[in-house]
Amino acid sequence: MARTIISVEHICKEYQLGVIGSTTLRRELQSRLAVLRGKEDPNRKIEGPDKRAGGGARFLALDDVNFEVREGDALGVIGRNGAGKSTMLKLISRVTAPTSGIIRIKGRVASLLEIGTGFHPELTGRENMFLNGAILGMSKAETASKMDEIIAFSEIENFIDTPVKRYSSGMYVKLAFAVAAHLDPDILICDEVLAVGDTTFQHKCIAKMAEVAQNGSAVLCVSHNMRTVQQLCTRAIYLDKGRLTYDGDVDPAISLYAGDGAIGNLSNDLASRTRRNGEGVGARFQAMRFLNTADCRYEPDGRLEAEIVWTAEETIEDAELWAVIQTDVGEIIGRSVSKPVLRAERGEEVHTTATFSLWGLAPGLYQVRLLLVRPDLVTGLHRFYDSVDDAFRFTVLPYSDAHDGLWQPRFWGNMRLGEIEIRERVEAK
Repeated sequence: MARTIISVEHICKEYQLGVIGSTTLRRELQSRLAVLRGKEDPNRKIEGPDKRAGGGARFLALDDVNFEVREGDALGVIGRNGAGKSTMLKLISRVTAPTSGIIRIKGRVASLLEIGTGFHPELTGRENMFLNGAILGMSKAETASKMDEIIAFSEIENFIDTPVKRYSSGMYVKLAFAVAAHLDPDILICDEVLAVGDTTFQHKCIAKMAEVAQNGSAVLCVSHNMRTVQQLCTRAIYLDKGRLTYDGDVDPAISLYAGDGAIGNLSNDLASRTRRNGEGVGARFQAMRFLNTADCRYEPDGRLEAEIVWTAEETIEDAELWAVIQTDVGEIIGRSVSKPVLRAERGEEVHTTATFSLWGLAPGLYQVRLLLVRPDLVTGLHRFYDSVDDAFRFTVLPYSDAHDGLWQPRFWGNMRLGEIEIRERVEAK
């Protein structure tokens, strides 16, 4: 059984809000002495209360977080902005200390927290390799033995003897990741910095992190790219406002991130939605409600029936209803289009009953973007009256057959295609 190399026990991290150290030492001492004596701060601003140290509110960035990481784990740390993800990685990397709780770490930690972290701008790329190796506790000979491999992976051979202060952000990331991943860390921590690199290099890094995990090291990855999390991670934790609310398989954690755990609403007010495109005039979606489900769940290859309510601000003729089916993280699966039969007079409210085929959709959570379109097949310049992102959500239930009962979208995609037909011909030898 793999041993535990990171143990996080009842971790809390609290910060003080407000401005700290924004004035001279003399004024700071004056303010602190006045507070200790119970007197008014002589340096307080007239327009409001003092926000210097001692006067600000407290903010709990992490609240009683507990989890373990074992050898070979590839752990995704996901959550909304401000959930505490980066704070958690900084604590594990020992950049800052927890307010309370214990973090136990066994092994060498390599961290990629911010662009340029651990690099001296006046040193060349080659010199910074040795600097990072020394920080990780490696000898000069050990670092030198990895030098060619690091340079080749980083793709910046022509600039390796140039001071890194002249590097672009992408070059910084390439060299930093190459160094961290090739100096044999027991724990590799990456906090979204790969988003700076180009797509080809990102795929290269994901493959390398998977290799690091397969070799027995632990990988901790923070990313808002859920496809990256699906490809790399074998486990995920979900942080919400500083609290750990989920620890387990990757796909349920991604569903929490995509919709805060919501499967879908039986009815949806579309009139007040702000995530919309289109002309904004002519016609407008108002509401949507499911007609043939009690919980927004459907059997595989089923049919979804819904009532779409829209209003006409002008005479509408021969319009179409479009539905763009997307995964819960917004990746497009396909598009369904109605016949050009939608009509209305100005001022009318239309209740359209639409039936969507779910054939081929794999089990999982989906979202739908609705569009109201007047096509022009001659010029190809369609008129888009209205478009609402994430108009509604639904879930396709798992397959009942033993063969595909445990469908995993990260390996097999979000579409189950038709059966492969086999015709055999046996020839005599």
